[in-house]
Amino acid sequence: MLDDFFVRAIIAGIGLALTAGPLGCFVIWRRMAYFGDTMAHSSLLGVALSLMFSLNLMLSVFVVAALVSLLLLVLQRRQALSADALLGILSHATLAIGLVMVAFMSWVRIDLIAFLFGDILAVTKSDIAVVWGGGLLVVVAMIVLWRPLLASTVNAEIAEAEGLKPERARLFFMLLMALVIAIAMKLVGIMLITSLLIIPAAAARRFSASPEIMAVLASVIGAIAVVGGLFGSLHYDTPSGPSIVVAALILFIASLIPFGRKRLDEAATTQTRR
Repeated sequence: MLDDFFVRAIIAGIGLALTAGPLGCFVIWRRMAYFGDTMAHSSLLGVALSLMFSLNLMLSVFVVAALVSLLLLVLQRRQALSADALLGILSHATLAIGLVMVAFMSWVRIDLIAFLFGDILAVTKSDIAVVWGGGLLVVVAMIVLWRPLLASTVNAEIAEAEGLKPERARLFFMLLMALVIAIAMKLVGIMLITSLLIIPAAAARRFSASPEIMAVLASVIGAIAVVGGLFGSLHYDTPSGPSIVVAALILFIASLIPFGRKRLDEAATTQTRR
Protein backbone atom coordinates (compact mmCIF):
# COMPACT_ATOMS: atom_id res chain seq x y z
CA MET A 1 0.00 0.00 0.00
CA LEU A 2 1.14 3.50 -0.81
CA ASP A 3 1.47 6.11 1.93
CA ASP A 4 -1.14 8.86 2.12
CA PHE A 5 1.36 11.61 1.31
CA PHE A 6 2.38 9.78 -1.89
CA VAL A 7 -1.24 9.37 -3.01
CA ARG A 8 -1.86 13.07 -2.35
CA ALA A 9 1.21 13.93 -4.44
CA ILE A 10 -0.06 11.84 -7.36
CA ILE A 11 -3.53 13.41 -7.22
CA ALA A 12 -2.13 16.95 -7.03
CA GLY A 13 0.45 16.29 -9.76
CA ILE A 14 -2.13 14.86 -12.16
CA GLY A 15 -4.37 17.87 -11.54
CA LEU A 16 -1.50 20.20 -12.39
CA ALA A 17 -0.58 18.22 -15.52
CA LEU A 18 -4.13 18.31 -16.84
CA THR A 19 -4.17 22.07 -16.34
CA ALA A 20 -0.74 22.77 -17.80
CA GLY A 21 -1.26 20.74 -20.99
CA PRO A 22 -3.44 23.17 -23.01
CA LEU A 23 -1.50 26.21 -21.76
CA GLY A 24 1.78 24.57 -22.72
CA CYS A 25 0.52 24.07 -26.26
CA PHE A 26 -0.01 27.81 -26.68
CA VAL A 27 3.41 28.47 -25.14
CA ILE A 28 4.88 26.22 -27.87
CA TRP A 29 2.79 27.68 -30.70
CA ARG A 30 3.44 31.28 -29.69
CA ARG A 31 7.13 30.66 -28.92
CA MET A 32 6.70 32.03 -25.41
CA ALA A 33 9.00 29.67 -23.49
CA TYR A 34 11.19 32.54 -22.32
CA PHE A 35 8.07 34.42 -21.23
CA GLY A 36 7.10 31.42 -19.09
CA ASP A 37 10.53 31.43 -17.48
CA THR A 38 10.23 35.14 -16.74
CA MET A 39 6.89 34.70 -14.99
CA ALA A 40 8.19 31.69 -13.07
CA HIS A 41 11.26 33.60 -11.88
CA SER A 42 9.09 36.52 -10.78
CA SER A 43 7.24 34.20 -8.41
CA LEU A 44 10.20 34.32 -5.99
CA LEU A 45 9.56 38.03 -5.63
CA GLY A 46 5.97 37.11 -4.79
CA VAL A 47 7.25 34.70 -2.14
CA ALA A 48 9.44 37.41 -0.61
CA LEU A 49 6.56 39.92 -0.51
CA SER A 50 4.31 37.27 1.02
CA LEU A 51 6.78 36.63 3.83
CA MET A 52 7.52 40.29 4.42
CA PHE A 53 3.90 41.44 4.67
CA SER A 54 2.32 38.17 5.90
CA LEU A 55 0.21 37.76 2.76
CA ASN A 56 -1.30 34.61 1.27
CA LEU A 57 1.54 32.93 -0.64
CA MET A 58 -0.40 31.81 -3.70
CA LEU A 59 -2.24 35.13 -4.04
CA SER A 60 1.01 37.07 -3.72
CA VAL A 61 2.74 34.99 -6.40
CA PHE A 62 -0.24 35.36 -8.74
CA VAL A 63 -0.39 39.14 -8.31
CA VAL A 64 3.36 39.59 -8.92
CA ALA A 65 3.33 37.32 -12.00
CA ALA A 66 0.29 39.16 -13.37
CA LEU A 67 1.92 42.57 -12.78
CA VAL A 68 5.09 41.41 -14.54
CA SER A 69 2.93 40.34 -17.51
CA LEU A 70 1.23 43.73 -17.66
CA LEU A 71 4.56 45.53 -17.34
CA LEU A 72 5.91 43.49 -20.24
CA LEU A 73 2.92 44.45 -22.41
CA VAL A 74 3.42 48.15 -21.62
CA LEU A 75 7.15 48.04 -22.35
CA GLN A 76 6.60 46.13 -25.60
CA ARG A 77 4.18 48.79 -26.85
CA ARG A 78 6.79 51.46 -26.25
CA GLN A 79 9.22 49.42 -28.39
CA ALA A 80 12.22 50.64 -26.44
CA LEU A 81 13.84 47.20 -26.53
CA SER A 82 13.23 43.87 -28.24
CA ALA A 83 10.92 41.38 -26.55
CA ASP A 84 13.71 38.93 -25.65
CA ALA A 85 15.79 41.72 -24.08
CA LEU A 86 12.83 42.87 -21.98
CA LEU A 87 12.13 39.30 -20.90
CA GLY A 88 15.76 38.82 -19.91
CA ILE A 89 15.77 41.99 -17.84
CA LEU A 90 12.50 41.22 -16.06
CA SER A 91 13.38 37.57 -15.49
CA HIS A 92 16.73 38.12 -13.83
CA ALA A 93 15.73 41.36 -12.09
CA THR A 94 12.68 39.88 -10.34
CA LEU A 95 14.59 36.75 -9.34
CA ALA A 96 17.49 38.79 -7.96
CA ILE A 97 15.22 41.22 -6.10
CA GLY A 98 13.38 38.30 -4.53
CA LEU A 99 16.63 36.69 -3.37
CA VAL A 100 17.93 39.97 -1.94
CA MET A 101 14.67 40.58 -0.06
CA VAL A 102 14.78 37.07 1.41
CA ALA A 103 18.40 37.64 2.50
CA PHE A 104 17.38 40.81 4.38
CA MET A 105 14.62 38.99 6.27
CA SER A 106 16.88 37.43 8.89
CA TRP A 107 13.91 36.84 11.19
CA VAL A 108 12.36 34.41 8.67
CA ARG A 109 13.67 30.90 8.11
CA ILE A 110 12.99 29.89 4.52
CA ASP A 111 13.83 26.74 2.57
CA LEU A 112 14.85 28.17 -0.79
CA ILE A 113 15.42 24.70 -2.25
CA ALA A 114 11.75 23.85 -1.66
CA PHE A 115 10.64 27.01 -3.45
CA LEU A 116 13.10 26.60 -6.31
CA PHE A 117 12.50 22.89 -6.97
CA GLY A 118 9.20 22.20 -5.21
CA ASP A 119 8.09 19.67 -2.64
CA ILE A 120 5.12 17.83 -4.09
CA LEU A 121 5.32 15.19 -1.38
CA ALA A 122 4.35 17.82 1.19
CA VAL A 123 1.00 18.74 -0.37
CA THR A 124 -2.05 18.69 1.87
CA LYS A 125 -5.73 18.03 1.16
CA SER A 126 -6.35 21.77 0.99
CA ASP A 127 -3.52 22.06 -1.58
CA ILE A 128 -5.23 19.39 -3.67
CA ALA A 129 -8.49 21.34 -3.51
CA VAL A 130 -6.68 24.48 -4.69
CA VAL A 131 -4.91 22.64 -7.52
CA TRP A 132 -8.06 20.99 -8.85
CA GLY A 133 -10.28 24.02 -8.23
CA GLY A 134 -7.84 26.40 -9.87
CA GLY A 135 -7.21 23.88 -12.63
CA LEU A 136 -10.91 23.60 -13.40
CA LEU A 137 -11.12 27.39 -13.61
CA VAL A 138 -8.17 27.48 -16.03
CA VAL A 139 -9.57 24.70 -18.23
CA VAL A 140 -13.01 26.36 -18.45
CA ALA A 141 -11.34 29.68 -19.32
CA MET A 142 -9.24 27.95 -21.99
CA ILE A 143 -12.36 26.44 -23.55
CA VAL A 144 -14.00 29.88 -23.68
CA LEU A 145 -10.86 31.56 -25.06
CA TRP A 146 -9.84 28.71 -27.36
CA ARG A 147 -11.09 30.19 -30.64
CA PRO A 148 -9.72 33.75 -30.23
CA LEU A 149 -6.43 32.44 -28.84
CA LEU A 150 -5.99 29.97 -31.68
CA ALA A 151 -6.98 32.51 -34.32
CA SER A 152 -4.61 35.16 -32.95
CA THR A 153 -1.82 32.58 -32.80
CA VAL A 154 -2.26 31.80 -36.49
CA ASN A 155 -2.74 35.41 -37.63
CA ALA A 156 -3.45 38.29 -35.24
CA GLU A 157 -4.58 40.65 -38.01
CA ILE A 158 -7.22 38.24 -39.32
CA ALA A 159 -8.38 37.57 -35.77
CA GLU A 160 -8.75 41.34 -35.23
CA ALA A 161 -10.69 41.69 -38.48
CA GLU A 162 -13.08 38.94 -37.37
CA GLY A 163 -13.72 40.78 -34.11
CA LEU A 164 -12.05 38.17 -31.89
CA LYS A 165 -10.01 40.79 -29.97
CA PRO A 166 -6.61 39.04 -29.91
CA GLU A 167 -5.04 41.54 -27.49
CA ARG A 168 -7.69 40.84 -24.88
CA ALA A 169 -7.28 37.09 -25.43
CA ARG A 170 -3.52 37.45 -24.99
CA LEU A 171 -4.00 39.35 -21.73
CA PHE A 172 -6.30 36.67 -20.34
CA PHE A 173 -3.82 34.00 -21.45
CA MET A 174 -1.06 35.73 -19.49
CA LEU A 175 -3.29 35.90 -16.41
CA LEU A 176 -4.02 32.17 -16.74
CA MET A 177 -0.28 31.54 -16.96
CA ALA A 178 0.20 33.55 -13.76
CA LEU A 179 -2.50 31.48 -12.03
CA VAL A 180 -0.95 28.16 -13.09
CA ILE A 181 2.49 29.30 -11.94
CA ALA A 182 1.04 30.28 -8.54
CA ILE A 183 -0.58 26.84 -8.27
CA ALA A 184 2.46 24.90 -9.52
CA MET A 185 5.14 26.63 -7.46
CA LYS A 186 4.71 24.46 -4.37
CA LEU A 187 4.53 21.26 -6.43
CA VAL A 188 7.44 21.48 -8.88
CA GLY A 189 9.15 24.73 -7.87
CA ILE A 190 10.07 27.99 -9.53
CA MET A 191 12.87 26.56 -11.68
CA LEU A 192 10.85 23.64 -13.08
CA ILE A 193 7.42 25.13 -13.76
CA THR A 194 8.15 26.02 -17.38
CA SER A 195 9.51 22.52 -18.03
CA LEU A 196 6.18 20.96 -17.09
CA LEU A 197 4.44 23.40 -19.43
CA ILE A 198 6.72 22.92 -22.43
CA ILE A 199 8.02 19.35 -22.48
CA PRO A 200 4.69 17.44 -22.49
CA ALA A 201 3.32 19.80 -25.15
CA ALA A 202 6.44 19.34 -27.28
CA ALA A 203 6.11 15.56 -26.98
CA ALA A 204 2.42 15.67 -27.89
CA ARG A 205 3.12 17.69 -31.03
CA ARG A 206 4.58 14.61 -32.73
CA PHE A 207 1.33 12.66 -32.51
CA SER A 208 -1.30 15.38 -33.02
CA ALA A 209 -3.39 15.90 -36.11
CA SER A 210 -5.18 18.97 -34.70
CA PRO A 211 -4.63 21.60 -31.98
CA GLU A 212 -7.36 20.05 -29.83
CA ILE A 213 -5.76 16.61 -29.95
CA MET A 214 -2.40 18.14 -29.05
CA ALA A 215 -3.91 19.85 -26.00
CA VAL A 216 -5.45 16.59 -24.77
CA LEU A 217 -2.28 14.57 -25.44
CA ALA A 218 -0.14 17.17 -23.67
CA SER A 219 -2.28 16.76 -20.55
CA VAL A 220 -2.10 12.96 -20.76
CA ILE A 221 1.68 12.94 -21.28
CA GLY A 222 2.10 15.37 -18.39
CA ALA A 223 0.03 13.10 -16.13
CA ILE A 224 2.11 10.08 -17.14
CA ALA A 225 5.29 12.05 -16.42
CA VAL A 226 3.99 12.97 -12.96
CA VAL A 227 3.17 9.36 -12.07
CA GLY A 228 6.38 8.00 -13.58
CA GLY A 229 8.51 10.68 -11.96
CA LEU A 230 7.00 10.15 -8.53
CA PHE A 231 7.45 6.38 -8.65
CA GLY A 232 11.00 6.89 -9.92
CA SER A 233 11.62 9.29 -7.05
CA LEU A 234 10.25 6.72 -4.61
CA HIS A 235 12.34 3.89 -6.04
CA TYR A 236 15.64 5.74 -6.51
CA ASP A 237 15.29 8.24 -3.63
CA THR A 238 15.65 11.27 -5.91
CA PRO A 239 14.04 14.74 -5.61
CA SER A 240 10.40 14.54 -6.66
CA GLY A 241 10.13 17.73 -8.75
CA PRO A 242 13.23 17.14 -10.89
CA SER A 243 12.26 13.46 -11.24
CA ILE A 244 8.94 14.50 -12.82
CA VAL A 245 10.76 16.72 -15.30
CA VAL A 246 13.21 13.92 -16.14
CA ALA A 247 10.27 11.57 -16.74
CA ALA A 248 8.72 14.16 -19.08
CA LEU A 249 12.06 14.46 -20.89
CA ILE A 250 12.21 10.68 -21.36
CA LEU A 251 8.73 10.76 -22.88
CA PHE A 252 9.77 13.58 -25.20
CA ILE A 253 12.83 11.65 -26.36
CA ALA A 254 10.65 8.59 -26.90
CA SER A 255 8.33 10.72 -29.05
CA LEU A 256 11.25 11.41 -31.40
CA ILE A 257 11.85 7.73 -32.15
CA PRO A 258 9.01 7.19 -34.68
CA PHE A 259 10.11 10.33 -36.52
CA GLY A 260 13.67 9.11 -36.53
CA ARG A 261 12.62 5.72 -37.86
CA LYS A 262 10.57 7.37 -40.58
CA ARG A 263 13.57 9.39 -41.66
CA LEU A 264 15.73 6.26 -41.67
CA ASP A 265 13.15 4.41 -43.77
CA GLU A 266 13.06 7.30 -46.24
CA ALA A 267 16.85 7.33 -46.43
CA ALA A 268 16.93 3.57 -46.99
CA THR A 269 14.33 3.86 -49.74
CA THR A 270 16.35 6.59 -51.43
CA GLN A 271 19.50 4.47 -51.31
CA THR A 272 17.60 1.49 -52.77
CA ARG A 273 16.29 3.56 -55.67
CA ARG A 274 19.82 4.71 -56.45
